[in-house]
Amino acid sequence: MSQLVTGEAVVLQVRIARMPTRALACAIDMLLQGIVLSVLIALLAGFLFGSEVSEALAGALIFVVVLLVVVGYRVVMETLTRGRTLGKMVLGLKVVRDDGSSIRFRHALVRTLMWFFVDFAPWFAACPGIVASLMNKQGKRIGDMVSGTVVIRERNQPMASPPLFVPGHLVQWAQSLELSRLSDELANAARDYLARFTELLPGPQYALGEALAARVAAVIAPAPPTQVIAPAYLSAVLAERRRRELQRLSTQRPLPTGPFPSTSPYPPAPSPYGPAAPTSPYGPAQSYGPGAPSYGVPAGPFAPPSPYGALPPAPPPPGLFAPPAPPTQSRPATVNAEGWAAPGSNEAGH
Repeated sequence: MSQLVTGEAVVLQVRIARMPTRALACAIDMLLQGIVLSVLIALLAGFLFGSEVSEALAGALIFVVVLLVVVGYRVVMETLTRGRTLGKMVLGLKVVRDDGSSIRFRHALVRTLMWFFVDFAPWFAACPGIVASLMNKQGKRIGDMVSGTVVIRERNQPMASPPLFVPGHLVQWAQSLELSRLSDELANAARDYLARFTELLPGPQYALGEALAARVAAVIAPAPPTQVIAPAYLSAVLAERRRRELQRLSTQRPLPTGPFPSTSPYPPAPSPYGPAAPTSPYGPAQSYGPGAPSYGVPAGPFAPPSPYGALPPAPPPPGLFAPPAPPTQSRPATVNAEGWAAPGSNEAGH
C-alpha cells in the first residue's frame, strides 16, 4: 500500500505494482509484439524478394517496421488508453503520474525510450531497470523516475471506508476520549482492518484486532467502562475521531452575512454615503416565545399598534412525556322549532 498526493493535496491510497507483476505484463507485451513483428517481416520479405529492390531500401523498411512495432506499440497504447498496454490490461495494471492523474504522450514517449536505451539496454546487461525497481520503495525504474510516473494495480483496490459506529453503552465514554496522540497512520491501519474484517480468517481476525486495539489503547484515554471486543472498540474510537474532525471543519467555515453573501477574495469597497447604521432606530426585533425566530417587528415607543390587541405569552412547549390534555365535556346541542341548532349551545360551560 502506498500513498499518492494529488494537486489538490488529497491523499490517495493505491497498490503499487511490483517487479514480478510488471515483468509478467512485459512478457505478454513482448510475446504479442513478437507475433505481430514476425507476420509483418514475413509479408515484407515476400514483397521485397519478389521485386528488384536494393538492399539498402530493404534494410530501411525492415528497420522502420521493427521500430514501429517495438517502440510505437508502447507509446501509442499507453497514450490512447491513458497508461495501459495489452499486458497491463490483462493483469490489471496502469501507469499514472505521481499525482495520480493520467499520463500523456510525453510521459509514454520518455518511458519507452528509457526502457530501450537505459533500463533494459543490452550494453548495460539489462540491469539498471531491475536494480532501480528493487531499490525504489514504489518499484520505479529509471524511466518512471525521469517521466514522473508510477505503475499501480487497478484491481483489488482498497474498499471504501467501513461503516463506523459507537455502541450505545459506549457513547458517553467515546465523547470523553483524549485522541490527540492517535496518529493518522495508526487510524488508517485500524480503518483498513475493519474494511477487510470479513475477508480475514478467524485466527488473523482475532490476532490482528487485538494487536491494533492494544496499540490504540496505549495512546488514548480513558479505558472503556466495560469489556468490548476489538472491532467494536476500534469502530467506536474511529467514529468519535471522525465526528470531531467533521465538527472542527464545520466550525471553521466562515458564516455568510446578508441574503447574498459575497465570495470575492477582496474586501468590500467603502460606501460613498458613509457607514451603515449599526442598529435599527426602532429598537431590537421582538421574538415570540422561547427559541422563536425573529421576524424584524419593530419595538419601542414608535412601534405600530397591533390590530389584534396584546398578544398572549406563548405556552411552554410540552415535554417528551407530557400527559395528554383531558377531554372537554360537551352537552347536546339545543334545537329550536325551525330545526336549527343554536350556535354554541353544545359547548362546555354554557
